[in-house]
Amino acid sequence: MLNEIITEQRVYLACGFTDMRKSIDTLAALVQESFQLDVFSPCLFVFCNRQRDKLKILQWQHNGFWLHYRRLEQGRFQWPQASRDRTVVISRRELNW
Repeated sequence: MLNEIITEQRVYLACGFTDMRKSIDTLAALVQESFQLDVFSPCLFVFCNRQRDKLKILQWQHNGFWLHYRRLEQGRFQWPQASRDRTVVISRRELNW
């Protein structure tokens, strides 16, 4: 199902780490206020925790939000460090890696 959701969408990675206790509403506010992006656009907004073993993906679809969660049992995600650019745009293929 995730592959269907990811097609034809921009993917924004939130640089640095994000508190994984944040809810849909708080992540949506972060996208709009800090990143200056439209949370209702057909994009995926991806957040990673400090240990880089958990991801949350926020997505708007039709009339509601999806919140996808991924936890690694081993290994770590490669993740961009916090910088002046608050987001990095990647391809759908890179997200699947």
